[in-house]
Amino acid sequence: MTDRTIQIGDYQIDVPVILAPMAGVTDRPFRQLCRRMGAGLVVSEMVTSDTRLWDTRKSRQRLQHDGEPAPISVQIAGGDPQMMADAAVQNVARGAQIIDLNMGCPAKKVCKKAAGSALLRDEKLVKDILESVVQSVSVPVTLKIRTGWSPEMRNGVTIAKIAEDAGIAALAVHGRTRACAFRGSVEYDTIAEIVSAVSMPVFANGDICSPEKAREVLDYTGAAAVMIGRAAQGRPWIFREISHYLATGEYLPEPSLEEVRDILLDHLGELHRFYGEIMGVRIARKHVGWYLKTLAGGETFRGDFNKLESAEAQHASVRTWFERQINREAQAA
Repeated sequence: MTDRTIQIGDYQIDVPVILAPMAGVTDRPFRQLCRRMGAGLVVSEMVTSDTRLWDTRKSRQRLQHDGEPAPISVQIAGGDPQMMADAAVQNVARGAQIIDLNMGCPAKKVCKKAAGSALLRDEKLVKDILESVVQSVSVPVTLKIRTGWSPEMRNGVTIAKIAEDAGIAALAVHGRTRACAFRGSVEYDTIAEIVSAVSMPVFANGDICSPEKAREVLDYTGAAAVMIGRAAQGRPWIFREISHYLATGEYLPEPSLEEVRDILLDHLGELHRFYGEIMGVRIARKHVGWYLKTLAGGETFRGDFNKLESAEAQHASVRTWFERQINREAQAA
């Protein structure tokens, strides 16, 4: 068995399966759930580097890390070197143990502000931001990028070398360009080239949705770990499935309906506690929708669930629906 231990500064990551930062998804309840389900490292939702905007409900919740296991990795986004450095310093003061820099988000509202993957067009600015942040904090700094701005400007290798020279501790690479957004196939050739060009740990990201695909991508690219994003929505147990397969070559059984029910009910409770009942009920709808996508009859139930307005009603409806499914499964056996 290959030793896949990863070193990020003083932190040793023993499981080479990492939760990607996703705005509106990887909040504290979901990060904690994914850690319990086997993720070796989780990264927070993106926080703006403009600290003047932090005094909002959304930012306060994104900056909340109480009770999270180490290392706490916080992602920041922006396009100004000094603002990025200041935001990094303030996040470390709030408990961040790793600072992750976003140069991979393809969203138009982020790119319009010359942040996220828009930065890949300006290699000098990338260098200035990375050096400014690395020099401002004593904790390790990691970076998330795409393979380039567009298929015609696939400069991921150049950016990776700039990052390593600036002192970046690890690099996550999504195998599409900014222009591709999430369309089309991921290409892993550029990730493999980046792995060959630098000595820091590289995490391969993009369309990794099964244990076999994770092994295939690691073998093809030589990356130190895989980073899982959308495939974890509604399937947080994917982390234990992949890590077990990488370690043993064997598959874990799919979780039973009883276990999925218990995971979902626990997740619901954490969402309601974290956001409060009104916001928690609303945010729970999309998560429940993701869980139900993989279950027969789930789409019909989802429509009814989305009409519910209280935490109590949401819990009761999930229990009732799963009880019916479990009984049907028992009768069919």
